[in-house]
Amino acid sequence: MADALALLHDRDDAKVLAGGQSLVPLLNFRLARPGLLIDLNGVTGLDDISEVADPGAPELSFGALVRLADAERSPLVSRRSPLLISALRQVGHRTIRNRGTIGGSLAHADPAAELPLVLMTTGGRVRVRSLAGERWIGAPQLFVSYLTTDLRSDEILVEARFPVATGPGWAFEEVSRRAGDFALAAACVTLTLVDGAVSECAIGVAGGGPVPIRATTAEAGLVGQRAGETAFAAAAAQAADACEVEADIHASAEYRRGLIVTLVARALAAATARATG
Repeated sequence: MADALALLHDRDDAKVLAGGQSLVPLLNFRLARPGLLIDLNGVTGLDDISEVADPGAPELSFGALVRLADAERSPLVSRRSPLLISALRQVGHRTIRNRGTIGGSLAHADPAAELPLVLMTTGGRVRVRSLAGERWIGAPQLFVSYLTTDLRSDEILVEARFPVATGPGWAFEEVSRRAGDFALAAACVTLTLVDGAVSECAIGVAGGGPVPIRATTAEAGLVGQRAGETAFAAAAAQAADACEVEADIHASAEYRRGLIVTLVARALAAATARATG
């Protein structure tokens, strides 16, 4: 790691290579032309999965080189965060998950990607290193704009931590044109019910702007409401209002906004069904 950090510090034209599932296509299309590739696959200690046993807020820790497929098959992740398993299974195709990495997906920061959405919704964080030291970056600060993060040019993302979902109320819903394609939109939800009313909830949306969206206004409006179709429809509309929906070659802004409303309402219903058994 010391060698990799020194190279990245000394060369302005260097790029870090992990799984290559984002960088290599950019190289193929000549959208990225680095003078030097720093291959992290020779660095030890970046492929561990563990639980950080903080009694107040336990987290799952992933080294930056953990393959998506390995995280998907991990008994620890399956037991402690079925929400993350659900999201991982919708990342690309099996061959992509065999090579793609946790750190690479987060550092690439595609606003339609699954892992950035889960990190934002659950309040996760990443650890980055440079020759000057290391620092932690929370999800709201990490994602800045389309394919842009708060990482400095001489920093490497070395670890990601996702809070453990302790409650049974969770859901991850997405729609893409074909299986394995990037999502047109996605919704991630966690919630807790007390006597049929929502006591806590988190609502995240992907595909609704330049970064994953945390719909805090919709969350606040839903807390205290009785879980049901009417409350979910109102929260879904508020979540869509929090997004900066734009048209592209795949969908109009109107279609994507309607899709977000549908997916958020669907995720809230699915999370409620899990929470009530």
